[in-house]
Amino acid sequence: MTIVTEASATVDEAIADVEVQLSVLFSKARLVWKEAAQQVHPDLQPAAYKLLSTIVRLGSANAHVLADMFEMDKSVVSRQVRLLEELGLVETRADERDGRVRVLVATPVAEERMREVRERNQQRLHAVLLDHPEAELRGFAQLLRRIAEA
Repeated sequence: MTIVTEASATVDEAIADVEVQLSVLFSKARLVWKEAAQQVHPDLQPAAYKLLSTIVRLGSANAHVLADMFEMDKSVVSRQVRLLEELGLVETRADERDGRVRVLVATPVAEERMREVRERNQQRLHAVLLDHPEAELRGFAQLLRRIAEA
C-alpha cells in the first residue's frame, strides 16, 4: 500500500505541470520549425528542415541514419531529401571514408540560410534566458538532458 503524503502530492502536481509545459514547448517548437523552414526556403517542409538542420550540424549524414535518428520511414526521408536536392539545399556525395556509401552534404546556400535562422533563434532564446543565473541555466540544461535521455 502506498502512502500519499502532502509532499509527494505536491511533487506529483509539479511533475504534472512540467508535463503540461513540455507539451506547450513542443507545440511551440513545431511552430518555430515551420517558420524556420519557410525562412530557409518558401517550399521547405518542417520535416525536411529537421533533416537539413541535422545535416548542417553533423557536416554530412546518410539518409538511412537520418531515418533511424528521427524514427521516420525511409520513403519519407527519401522524398524529403529529394526536395532538399531540388531546392539546391543538399548534395549527395561519396563518403570520404567509404566511397561506396552516399552521404548528404548541405550546400553553401543552405549553410548560410541555416546560420541566419540559428542566429535569430539563439537571439530569441538569449533574450528569454538572459536574466537567469548561470547555475540555474546549467541546472535547466541538465534537466532537459535527463528528460531527453529517458
